[in-house]
Amino acid sequence: MAPSEEIFDIFDERMNPVGQASRSEVHARGLWHQTFHCWIAEPTDGEAVLLFQERHPGKDTFPSLLDTSCAGHLLAGEVVEDGVRELEEELGLSVPFEALVPCGLFAEEDVISEACNDREFCHVFLHVNQQPLTQYRLQPEEVTGLYRVPLEQVRKLAQGTLSEPIRIAGIASDENGIPVPVERTVGPADFVPHPGAYYELVLKAIDRIGKSAL
Repeated sequence: MAPSEEIFDIFDERMNPVGQASRSEVHARGLWHQTFHCWIAEPTDGEAVLLFQERHPGKDTFPSLLDTSCAGHLLAGEVVEDGVRELEEELGLSVPFEALVPCGLFAEEDVISEACNDREFCHVFLHVNQQPLTQYRLQPEEVTGLYRVPLEQVRKLAQGTLSEPIRIAGIASDENGIPVPVERTVGPADFVPHPGAYYELVLKAIDRIGKSAL
């Protein structure tokens, strides 16, 4: 274990705590651990959108794919409320935990390779935010871009019916690390393959807060 390697609390499949382990050991042995996920919903004149981050190409899991607006591991000894630091670190967004809408807990397993089995208890939240994309500060080591995806397309992604490429707009870091407006065409293979039930947690939370909030 490297001296600076992150340490996580680990759990059994029923989420009973069983100890602690390093990040590399957790992924190598497929140990259950906790993560914090926060989706940002943005009101628009038409249909609301969800923000998807483009993961950095150097990430050990799902490099360069489109994923949750903001996500990160909870370190050993941390509680769910501590996860809001990820919003500040990845997107430069300072938000009190009380401002988040809870979506639920989702147990997700991704077999990345023979050497990496990622088992996460994901604490999933929603935050409604209207600031322009250019006001987000992307963490260079983690996030390459931030894109708007209409809810209609997210619902298709959840249902497995997103068959045609779609055009999305957002920001991406240029060679100097400065976020600039971009557009790109994407299909299902460009998104982290979360199960449909995971997306449904978020979509149901949006339905609960209603159109008045968006």
